[in-house]
Amino acid sequence: MARVVVLGGGVSGHTAAAFLKRWLGKQHQVTVVTPNSQWNWIPSNIWVGVGKMKRESVLFDLAPVYQKVGIDYQQAKALSIHPEGDSSDSGAFVEVEYTGQGKIGERARLPYDYLVNATGPKLKFEATEGLGPGGFSESVCTADHAAHSAAQMRRLIDEMKQGQRKTFVIGTGHGTCTCQGAAFEYLFNIDYVLREQKVRDQAELVWLTNEYELGDFGMGGAHIKEGGFITNTKIFTESLMAERGIKWITRAHVQRVTETEIFFEKLDGSSGSIAYDFTMLIPPFSGVGLKAYDKSGADITDKVFAPNGFMRVDADYSGKPYEQWSAEDWPKTYQSPSYPNMFACGIAFAPPHAISKPMKSPNGTPISPTPPRTGMPSAMIGKSVARNIVAMIKGKAKSPEHTSSMARIGAACVASTGSSIVKGSAVSMTVFPIVPDYQKYPKYGRDLSLTFGEIGLAGHWIKYILHRMFLYKAKLKPFWYLIPE
Repeated sequence: MARVVVLGGGVSGHTAAAFLKRWLGKQHQVTVVTPNSQWNWIPSNIWVGVGKMKRESVLFDLAPVYQKVGIDYQQAKALSIHPEGDSSDSGAFVEVEYTGQGKIGERARLPYDYLVNATGPKLKFEATEGLGPGGFSESVCTADHAAHSAAQMRRLIDEMKQGQRKTFVIGTGHGTCTCQGAAFEYLFNIDYVLREQKVRDQAELVWLTNEYELGDFGMGGAHIKEGGFITNTKIFTESLMAERGIKWITRAHVQRVTETEIFFEKLDGSSGSIAYDFTMLIPPFSGVGLKAYDKSGADITDKVFAPNGFMRVDADYSGKPYEQWSAEDWPKTYQSPSYPNMFACGIAFAPPHAISKPMKSPNGTPISPTPPRTGMPSAMIGKSVARNIVAMIKGKAKSPEHTSSMARIGAACVASTGSSIVKGSAVSMTVFPIVPDYQKYPKYGRDLSLTFGEIGLAGHWIKYILHRMFLYKAKLKPFWYLIPE
């Protein structure tokens, strides 16, 4: 019997574990380790954050779902990986600390034959003074964060109905943030709700971002087909904001957030600030802080993980200049180069380089987005990793054969710009490939026959259908595996 341990129960880890169990059956053990007892469909946190959906609508308990399909569930936090075992000649194991199941604070060793690191990101609110819960800004990174944001919005809307003016600042809270798409959705949903509540004329909305230009989204922007014409995401995004009267500040690194003001540094070295009444700023991400030790107990964390805490996989980490990178630098199988029975998927793998051009201010402050790895790509990578592990366990392959390079796969994104069955809208966009390949597509880096975008009510219907469909799939209900990633 082979033992597969999956660290993390988010989109990528949950996908990997579900397919591993389906393909391996009862003959092998699949264990999921996650500190949270509930699964969260994070894309819909946006709607929770504006009061359009209850937090309970984006959450469900993991234990009964895993019990139903025979997955061993451990509510615990992974502390360290021991890929060589220890001096007692034990096999490879993960040390965990329980966060639930009546064993809070207890530690245990979970042995494994194959390990999938899908721990996702640490939300580094502490990287910016005053950022996030416990500070002065709101968040939609978790369902609880989003519910708190909605309550704050309701309070402000009540005050606006009494004639008070309010300033809403939405965007990124650090010069190295990714996940601009989530903040983008939230901004437009706030705009929609304020119009719905007939107080939009009492509000100033500002987009504050580390992007060099609007529409970068951490992937260097894109050229898209819209209405038969080729345009770029800069013009597309600027048009959306201008139409809705939203102001923007680009090329900004937030230095600190106080109770009433946001202070930032610009890429040109200048400083600025903006007063606000409500702000939601995405934090930067890092790895969750997993450690790694060899058989003797020596710390090999730097060998297994990159400096940002994400796991090294089959990518080119040579540090070549940005101008020299290529699509081939990106990982294909997500296998650890040091330990062939270890894989990383979703946000947990270390990107080889930025997709957007890295930039620094004259003060040396990095101000440019890091690569996005959430949503559809995370699920596709998780499934690919599961397929390779199953083939290796069953003796059908000695090494991974299935690939899912972000430079060879595309992604579809449906970003809500207003939640309503009859009046809502969403930006529907596809890019192929995610990481531009200028050798294969010299002019734009992407295949324009598969890269397009538009906005409309149909996009909102699709977004809502996806909400229902992926929750159904995540609950592993009948024929869940037929729903594509």
